[in-house]
Amino acid sequence: MNFQIVLLVISAYFLLLFLISWYTSRKVTVDSFFTGDRQSPWFLVAFGMIGASLSGVTFISVPGEVGNSNFFYFQVVLGYTLGYFTIAKVLLPLYYRLNLVSIYSYLEDRFGFWSYKTGAFFFILSRALGSSLRLYLVASVLQLILFDSLGIPFWVSVLITVGLIWLYTHRGGIKTVVWTDTLQTFFMLAAVVITIFFIGNELGIKSLGDYFSSVADDNRSEIFNWDWKAGTNFFKQFISGAFITIVMTGLDQDMMQKNLTCKNIGDAQKNMFWFTTILVVVNLLFLSLGVLLYLYAESKGIQLPAKSDELFPLLATQYFSPFIGIVFVLGIIAAAYSSADSTLTALTTSFCIDFLQIERKFAPEKRILVRKKVHLVFTGLMFFMILGFYWLNNQSVINSVFIIAGYTYGPLLGLYSFGLFTKMKVKDRFVPYLAVASPIITFIISQNSEKWLWGYKFGFEALILNGVLMFLGLYLLRKKD
Repeated sequence: MNFQIVLLVISAYFLLLFLISWYTSRKVTVDSFFTGDRQSPWFLVAFGMIGASLSGVTFISVPGEVGNSNFFYFQVVLGYTLGYFTIAKVLLPLYYRLNLVSIYSYLEDRFGFWSYKTGAFFFILSRALGSSLRLYLVASVLQLILFDSLGIPFWVSVLITVGLIWLYTHRGGIKTVVWTDTLQTFFMLAAVVITIFFIGNELGIKSLGDYFSSVADDNRSEIFNWDWKAGTNFFKQFISGAFITIVMTGLDQDMMQKNLTCKNIGDAQKNMFWFTTILVVVNLLFLSLGVLLYLYAESKGIQLPAKSDELFPLLATQYFSPFIGIVFVLGIIAAAYSSADSTLTALTTSFCIDFLQIERKFAPEKRILVRKKVHLVFTGLMFFMILGFYWLNNQSVINSVFIIAGYTYGPLLGLYSFGLFTKMKVKDRFVPYLAVASPIITFIISQNSEKWLWGYKFGFEALILNGVLMFLGLYLLRKKD
């Protein structure tokens, strides 16, 4: 690929984002950054959430993972549908009824100060780790296809990557993100569809029916695994998918902040149902792309890379046509930034509302300055976390994301479940200790489950175990009166 053309395309892309940022932040109020003035059209939120949910991990890691675990990831996606239904019918009505800006303020009303701070802290921890890991994957690809050619070291390219996000989100916040995510979702999906048709043409596939049969006839398109011991067993994956959705969307300030910018609960629920339908189809597209990538590599005698995450970038930048290479670059940038920009906004929102109590403690003219400082600090935090993952991560990023979620979102799952399904109060001051102990115990059990539980191996359902332990701990800490 010609790195000069890549640089030109990326520059044009970000110029477009900056224009959107300028347009959407012209008439911002003190609270526009956090709430979007609650005027976002539901269809824009639904479409934009696709990109924010998938991120660069889905764009690169899911197609590559097909070579390791077939279509088993689709079992998780099927579980998503149950999770999103629960969010639309249980959590969204709660958030709208309480008129929340930060969803974790519910925990203060339900349990008390320390439960509230614990919930907000675990969101910040989980989102900072998960989003930094997603962005690390994309930064690595951009380093390979662009910055290495320019002689720019990895840490500088990462600084540029997070700096650009800060530039177009620091004024408008969620009001800008709703619109930029819509644009970025379009680019990401267009890149997938164009790449699928390109590979099909290279493989001599002429019709839509041939595409279906080429994927379906391949052994890697196997969806269901009924081995109860395996980490990819259907029931484990389906149930895990439902709970992953509930915690990573319904209990996540990032995703819920977009929903809460809708005008009313009806629009928010409509957004959620359409979003779910589109998301299932899109994930099936990504998995099908994975099969086609492996078929292409085999037909051309291309040696597969050591890491499955490297397959799509390798083929797109070294074996596909220059046009498809440019399409890939646009797709990966769109996928990465649609997730990272909303995360940075959500982290800023949670810290300002949940820890600094910006609405209570600062005058309106002071809030903007405080919020900008917090936004800059979280940008720096993501920068250092990405560098950390560069040195430490050695497995598929999609698996790493869910592993992190299993340990960091588990306490949130337990807290909200106990709050919604019981009427009991708890000894609030002990909740932070319980939230730390629960993931530690989960880790110990997961590491020894094959030895202790007759060969049973924990997969993503470690999240459920974590939540159950937190729930049981809260029950033991209940107030007797």
